[in-house]
Amino acid sequence: MTMANVRIGAVLGAAVLTIGLGAVPAEAAEAAEAATTPERAAAAPRTLDTVARFFARDDASLARSAAKPRIEGGSVPVRILSPDFVAGKPGAPVARVEFHASTAVAADGRTASLWTVRTPGGDWQVVNIATGDDERRYDAAGRRTLPGGTVFREPQIDAWYVQKGTKVLPLDEDAVRAVGRNGTTLAAYRDRVTRAYGDKLPGSAYARKGAAGGYDAGAGTGASHDDPAVTVASTAAGAGAVLALALTGAATLRRRASRRA
Repeated sequence: MTMANVRIGAVLGAAVLTIGLGAVPAEAAEAAEAATTPERAAAAPRTLDTVARFFARDDASLARSAAKPRIEGGSVPVRILSPDFVAGKPGAPVARVEFHASTAVAADGRTASLWTVRTPGGDWQVVNIATGDDERRYDAAGRRTLPGGTVFREPQIDAWYVQKGTKVLPLDEDAVRAVGRNGTTLAAYRDRVTRAYGDKLPGSAYARKGAAGGYDAGAGTGASHDDPAVTVASTAAGAGAVLALALTGAATLRRRASRRA
């Protein structure tokens, strides 16, 4: 499957769920407190209950009550390759923060990443749950590899990098395939992503077809939707903001789901 043929609607497969955590009147005070930071949003009782369902759905042999998820550590900002950088906008950073990720750990040791975004009202809300803890692991790896650098992801090829000054270094095998084991310069990296994605930016003909920066509501994922609190969908506050460029979609998520922590 080539990147040009992937639509945003296919991105949220079984490995990533968008969750509905809107407060009902009886829980409004609790939800308001939980939303003041990404950490509180992730650790809210309703969120943890949804995470327990996520773990149980991922492993039918694990009863929901046995999942007993907990939030481990603080959240990390997750930076995604910036369309402005791809477009060559002067002074544009290589990546921009799209969401914060907190790590949930089940009783059996499995992990999941909770994506939180700031709502228009200024609160924080959990919008996605993804298997594994890639965000935390690569953030830590980047700080070890290039202290003080910017850790970011190129979602089109599921590659993680760390950048500081004129240097871009790979953090995983997908990035090694893209820039080599010794990395590349920031200028050379910009040339590569501009060639690869310059004609697929928001506002392009590619985007107007619904293949980039949008959501194809007709695209199915094959996932079960029987739990009203856990739905596979793209939201303006969540994946719609994260996926500003065209992404690889389901193939990326399968690799993530099978990758060892």
